[in-house]
Parts: sequence; structure tokens; C-alpha cells
Amino acid sequence: MRKRVLVSGVVQGVFFRDTCRRVAGRQGVSGWVRNLPDGRVEAVFEGAAESVERLVEWSRRGPAEAEVTGVDAREEPAEGLSGFEIRR
Repeated sequence: MRKRVLVSGVVQGVFFRDTCRRVAGRQGVSGWVRNLPDGRVEAVFEGAAESVERLVEWSRRGPAEAEVTGVDAREEPAEGLSGFEIRR
């Protein structure tokens, strides 16, 4: 399963990307995460459906310093990604 997630709120400068990478690693989820110029964070999660859904749910909270106000998650065709990276 693959989901693209756009997270709104206070989600930049609060270790969202690094924490997301660590959580994804623990869940065995592949993909990437990056900051967008408009202040949102975009992420792609690929893996077992249950693990991907855990990452989407985590995105609704984020790390302790984040203030998430919205999450848009859309399913996409999986590409077979491996590993998880922080994109710039």
C-alpha cells in the first residue's frame, strides 16, 4: 500500500521529518518526507497496509512540538520503494 500525506499546521522546525523517519523505520515503512515551501510537510509511505495506516495516524499528531491542524492522505499505486529518506 502507498499513501501520500500532506500535513498542515506547525509542522516545520519541530523535528517532524526526523521523527517521521524514525517512526517509519520502526514500522518497516519505506518512502520519504519533505518540507514544502508553503509550510506543510509532504510524505509518502509504502508498506504493509496496517503499518502505512499507523504512519498516517502518527501524522495526525506528529512529534510533541508539532501542532497538526490537518492531514490529507490519498492512496496511490505503490512503486516498490525501499528505505526511508528525508528529502530537501
